[in-house]
Formats: sequence, C-alpha cells, structure tokens
Amino acid sequence: MSDLLSSFSVSASGMAAQSSRLRHVSENIANADTPGYHRKLTPFREVMQGGRMTGEVEAAPVRLDDTELPEVFDPSHPMADEAGFYRGSNVDLVIEIADAREAQRSYEANLKMFDQARQMTRSLLEILRK
Repeated sequence: MSDLLSSFSVSASGMAAQSSRLRHVSENIANADTPGYHRKLTPFREVMQGGRMTGEVEAAPVRLDDTELPEVFDPSHPMADEAGFYRGSNVDLVIEIADAREAQRSYEANLKMFDQARQMTRSLLEILRK
C-alpha cells in the first residue's frame, strides 16, 4: 500500500518540477528580444531522504545558458556602440517551443500516473469495503 501511496508523491513532484521548467521557458520566450538576456535552464535532481532516493524529483537552482550573446547590428538602437552593434539575447524560439512541448508532455504523463494511482486506490478501497 505504501508503494501505491508513494506514487502520488512521485507524480506530484514530477508535475511541480515540470511546471517550474515551463515557467522558465515562458520567461525565456518573453525575453527573447531583451538585449543582454541569457536563457534560463532548469535542471532536475532526485530528492534524497535519509540518504535514500525517494524517486521524487525537484527543480534544482536555475542556471544561465553560457552561450555567447549574438552581436546585432542596429545603429538606431539605444544600446548600440559606435559601430552600431549591441548584444542580443541567446534565446532560440524553436528550442524554447520544443522545451515547452516536452515539459507539457512530461506534466501530462505525471498527471496520468497520478490519476492511475487514484483509480487503483479507489478500487482497492471498494474491494476492502465488501
């Protein structure tokens, strides 16, 4: 029974981690045109409890993508230097949309696992009640 109940916390932690990832992807998309903006990355790590792995995951502290910022030529931009260049952001919208889609699907998979565990628990309680 405890394995069945722990599946609730495992799937809930997966949903929380994916929602955090999706939030950072949204921030990256919102700042795609912000000069000097570095893309945010959301790594995951396993949760340890008493030196044992619980199977749960959590979002680790956010890292910034170290990819070099592209030089953008726009002499009329207020941040442009004497040569007319300024540093843009390193956000690639295609990559962000792919990451968002992957996070969405992972969230849905965890939600499905949560729902399956709920249905199994309900069936078990029905059997025990009879």
